[in-house]
Amino acid sequence: MAGAVSVALYRGLTELVSPAIHALLNRRARVGKEDPARLAERHGIASAPRPEGILIWIHAASVGESLAILPLVSRLLETPDCSVLVTTGTVTSAELMRQRLPARAHHQFVPVDLRVSVERFLDHWRPHLALFVESEIWPNLLLAAQQRKVPLALINARLTRRSFEMWKRAPGFAQRVFSVFDICLAQDHSIAERLRVLGANDVRIAGNLKADAPPLPVDETVLATFRQAIGARPVFLAASTHPGEEQIILDAAVSGALTIIVPRHPQRGSIIEALAQARGFISMRRRNGAIPSADTAVYIADTMGELGLFYRLARLAFLGGSLVPHGGQNPLEAARLGIPVIAGPQTRNFDDIYRVVFAAQGIGRIESGDDLKQLAAKLLIDSAEAKRIGKLAQAAVEKMGGALAATLQTAEQLLAHARA
Repeated sequence: MAGAVSVALYRGLTELVSPAIHALLNRRARVGKEDPARLAERHGIASAPRPEGILIWIHAASVGESLAILPLVSRLLETPDCSVLVTTGTVTSAELMRQRLPARAHHQFVPVDLRVSVERFLDHWRPHLALFVESEIWPNLLLAAQQRKVPLALINARLTRRSFEMWKRAPGFAQRVFSVFDICLAQDHSIAERLRVLGANDVRIAGNLKADAPPLPVDETVLATFRQAIGARPVFLAASTHPGEEQIILDAAVSGALTIIVPRHPQRGSIIEALAQARGFISMRRRNGAIPSADTAVYIADTMGELGLFYRLARLAFLGGSLVPHGGQNPLEAARLGIPVIAGPQTRNFDDIYRVVFAAQGIGRIESGDDLKQLAAKLLIDSAEAKRIGKLAQAAVEKMGGALAATLQTAEQLLAHARA
């Protein structure tokens, strides 16, 4: 009863604020956070026809989640009569999906969680199976799909302690929402237990899909150009940085090394360039097409989809979002390429992965800018030690695989019921 009341309240609240949601979408479109040409998709109005045959819908929030599901998409498409619809919520993830989705895989922006929008979306696409990735919980969307008897699974499930505590404040609502999933594939034991407490059914531990993903791609010609330009200088990479971290990174820069900063949000490139120049560094920006020269001290990689290039140039990598209260970025991409990982204390988003990586490396956790400078200098000077630590991290994450096979098995199991 409490769950039904909570759902009714949620639906009523979302209807009440729907004018504000529409206004917010228009405002976001004006500042580049939505695609104006595809804004109708956010209202559930499709911009492409539904393909014939079986359609599997995968919803991923943003860049990291959408990249993680690419191997899954390819494997699902091995079934001849099957197509895949991928929905995401950001402009950057949409662009990456445009570049990387294979034939018979389609992208749309996810509709906002208003009943009229989700009903339009489901009326058009009529999926046979829906896979929601990590922590994408949209009550109206999920409940509408369940009402249409669409099999639902939460895959690569992640639920931070903070989110868990928030859901616990409304136990009836949480139980109603999380129970819509026929199967939940959790990344680890602690997440599995949180999902069970909130009312999820058939919770299984499958590991992390990102551990099964192939190494990030790279254009070998571009890589060779950069390597020639950089020469023998060691490279310190700061990947997916957030506001407040670049100042610390610049103050920790090691003389004689090239510092490459890849901001989480590329539009911040000019801000970071100003910070570097204020400290007297000669800097260049990737967005301007520049290649590092011999006197470049700081190179700002303010583009999307090129982390595979910059990881391969690096001797070590600092993972952003960890020196500010963001929760850290995923270290698997760096470790998979044999790059030593450094991160600050704020890694709650991926605590279990960092625990494995740091245990294998023996080092990597820092508490301050001084710690960062000291550890970076040590590994930039000692290339043999950096390679040794990187190989330990690489071996550790290779043992974390297996989620892809478990997810495919789950999809096949639920599809079999849908076909019956």
